Amino acid sequence: MNKLSLLLISLFLILYSTSFGQLQIGYVNSDSIINSLPDAQDAQKKLDTQIQEWKDEIKKMERDLGVKVSDFDKRKLIMSDNKRVVIEKEITKLKDDIDKFRQRKFGYKGELYTKQAEIMKPIQNKIFTAITEVAEEEELDYVFDKSGDILFLYAKEKYDITEKVLKKLEWFSYLG
Repeated sequence: MNKLSLLLISLFLILYSTSFGQLQIGYVNSDSIINSLPDAQDAQKKLDTQIQEWKDEIKKMERDLGVKVSDFDKRKLIMSDNKRVVIEKEITKLKDDIDKFRQRKFGYKGELYTKQAEIMKPIQNKIFTAITEVAEEEELDYVFDKSGDILFLYAKEKYDITEKVLKKLEWFSYLG
């Protein structure tokens, strides 16, 4: 959902809830929380180290490619057609290998994505647990995250209208 939809839903819930009693809302800045946690800082250092290793490997591959291309450009006029075709294929393969490596490491759902999820998941769970405990202790109805997108981090179960919406949709499809 986009920010506008989330904001409208949030406003609706707030207005709907306030008509029945005093609504208690809290917010957190998850960026600030993450930046102040030593565990998160250590995790980010591990990720940064791994990213730098991958970038160094890409630079090395690109240097090797550059040497191969430079050598080819200097010698292509004196090469036989067969040799030229073989080296052109090697250059193309090196370029493809670099692209594949880059995609495997940094692409959508690549190793970086997987490593981030693996390293950050326990930290995110710890933060979420702490938010839930504080929300319950403070008797808050909702907790929002003010960093980035508007995001619910906690909501009292009594405000969940999912089942009612599903029943309404079933009724609409029955009329249908």
